[in-house]
Amino acid sequence: MLKIQRWVEHNLGFSTTMQENLISSVVVLACLWGISRFLLRIVFKWQPDSRKLYQWKKSTNYVITGLGIILLTNIWFGGIFSIATYLGLLSVGLVVALREPILNMFGWIYLLWKRPFRIGDRIKISDHTGDVIDITLFQFTLNELGTGVDSEQPTGHVVHIPNSHVFTRTQVNYNYGFPFLWHELQVHVTLESNWRKAKEILTAIGQKHAEQLNEDTKRMVLRESQEHLIFYKDFNTKVYTKVAERGVQFTVRYLCALTRRRESENLIWEDTLTQFLAAPDIKFAYPTTRFYQDSGEPYQEPPAIQLPNESK
Repeated sequence: MLKIQRWVEHNLGFSTTMQENLISSVVVLACLWGISRFLLRIVFKWQPDSRKLYQWKKSTNYVITGLGIILLTNIWFGGIFSIATYLGLLSVGLVVALREPILNMFGWIYLLWKRPFRIGDRIKISDHTGDVIDITLFQFTLNELGTGVDSEQPTGHVVHIPNSHVFTRTQVNYNYGFPFLWHELQVHVTLESNWRKAKEILTAIGQKHAEQLNEDTKRMVLRESQEHLIFYKDFNTKVYTKVAERGVQFTVRYLCALTRRRESENLIWEDTLTQFLAAPDIKFAYPTTRFYQDSGEPYQEPPAIQLPNESK
């Protein structure tokens, strides 16, 4: 062994200390890699959910990377405290020169610690709405959705947003505390229509296409919601009545899954059109415009009407 070290030092210029550090580094990296593979293999056998597997993989990589940095620092610099002075001298310059990357790293720590959103959640931040598909050291990634309420479906774009935005931008989490969505749509009928019958039809259609929750699911949702001080008395479909300018306005409020908003609205409208058009006593109300054409004849004063008791 000594002969090999002397040969390397003489021919390659690596001192004995550097050789030992290199060997120790290789051993540490190999051990960490083996531990990571071993843990992930166990998790893959134990956890069938692909989303949780992805989170386990990311968390394992973070932990192994952190341990590697600490151990390699200890090998090459003789301990963490020996480089404290060096880091102190560089800290001011790093803060100025690397302000944005440092903010992004603190944002990453905030995302792991406070969990305002997780991978798989649907969020809105600034002008971007999408499903979170990745969270890294400097940015998180969204699978972008259409910005309109009527078009919340994937656009095919992937948006990368700096982690520092969690400190300066308003965030909306569609999944936080309540895994469903209360959606509303409005239907108008004329004042001459049989509005009671129309309301019964809309109630039945809304209940048909609303999210169906069994008792166990209801208790679970209520328990999770109450942990975040979000309270709901029931999850039944409601139809509210109001007289508007164009006629009678019905607002159908129903529960739907986050990914079924557009689909459920489409099904409700198709059934509503089918049943309303088949009912002769129900007419849709919609804005109309009437035009009157002047006949071109001069205006004439109508003749005076003489009352019977009027003296001549």
